[in-house]
Amino acid sequence: MGRETTFVHLTDLHLGDPDDAHLFSDTDATLGEILALVATIDPAPAFIVASGDLSNRGEAASYRRLKAVMEETGLPVVYAIGNHDTRAGFYEGMLGRSDDLSAPYDHDTVIAGIHIVTIDSTIPGAIGGSIEPEQFAWLGEALARHTDLPKLLVIHHPPALGEDDGGTPWRMVNPEQSAKLAAMLKDKGVVGILSGHIHHDRVSSWHGMLLVVGIGQHAATDILATEELRMVRGAGFGIGTIRPSGLTMALVPLPSDRAELNRYPLAMLRERAARAAE
Repeated sequence: MGRETTFVHLTDLHLGDPDDAHLFSDTDATLGEILALVATIDPAPAFIVASGDLSNRGEAASYRRLKAVMEETGLPVVYAIGNHDTRAGFYEGMLGRSDDLSAPYDHDTVIAGIHIVTIDSTIPGAIGGSIEPEQFAWLGEALARHTDLPKLLVIHHPPALGEDDGGTPWRMVNPEQSAKLAAMLKDKGVVGILSGHIHHDRVSSWHGMLLVVGIGQHAATDILATEELRMVRGAGFGIGTIRPSGLTMALVPLPSDRAELNRYPLAMLRERAARAAE
């Protein structure tokens, strides 16, 4: 690759009714504000990645609304789905699909000389992430395509950074599957992994690859609150540039007073995770 390719990373859009007591922010307005900023980027991005939690409740109507809004950008959009999404709602509302509605949304495409591979890490009804054996098989086939092109992996739940889940399994793909994923991606030309889910910006060197998690467009996690999950006002997006030297991500925050929106006890989240694992 002898040129630069710029793209935008959105995540955790959570489109929904601002009067919904469980939404806490006007996500439609936030998305509009961010897309207005995206329109000013020079040079214009080649594509947008939206890495899951596109809808807050997963209704087909919310995906139809999102599709209409994103079409106005004039840019190709690569979608992943997250734990707030529903496969059936996404397939019906975004793709107009009426069959095989429970299948994982795994797909790959080439845009502007970048091979973008997307894995569906959702477990219906659960908060945490998983990659099933048949998805690993599909991933192996996808990685074998376009071997001459740099690759971006898109997955809503970020892979585990360590060998255990740190007592917060809902935040990630489980460690065993994450280790398998790292082994599969080794020496496959992956310049970066784009994720969301945890609602704060985080950049890691993960097994030699750049793992970028975006804060998203819904709300922010207060990473200084370690005994509970404290959500505050906050949003932003990422601007990625892929060069022959690798991937650079610039993180663009929206101004925020970081006012508290809600708190969740960790014990409640651990209980939900335990029930989902049964």
